[in-house]
Amino acid sequence: MYESEATAFLKDLKKAKPHLDQEQVAGRSLLWDKAPLDLDQQERFAEARIAQQAYVYQNKG
Repeated sequence: MYESEATAFLKDLKKAKPHLDQEQVAGRSLLWDKAPLDLDQQERFAEARIAQQAYVYQNKG
């Protein structure tokens, strides 16, 4: 059965570092899994948002 170099590398890496999957999940939770905002915070963030001009690299003036 054929196994690509990339697959073999990943299998070897996971054998060498069995805790790698847990570290990936922990890293993801730090960066992406955020607590939901309540309605008051959502409303304040929407009010504080500044509209962006159509072409951001052109200065007005």
